Amino acid sequence: MKFNYAKLLGRMREFNHTQESLAKAIGKNESTLSAKLNIKSYFTTAEICAICEVLEIPFKDIPKYFFTV
Repeated sequence: MKFNYAKLLGRMREFNHTQESLAKAIGKNESTLSAKLNIKSYFTTAEICAICEVLEIPFKDIPKYFFTV
């Protein structure tokens, strides 16, 4: 299944995060985050929670950011 992460990427820009800085903020390396944003692998629940914390995404909005097909 291919998810559309456009809204997540927009939120990253709003918070002035690059893939590198967001990856660092959630304790991952940039290549891991890149693979997930390019749908080569999927986000774990822990990664989604960490990203939501950093980007101040309310948990009720997770589907909009992570599960839009």
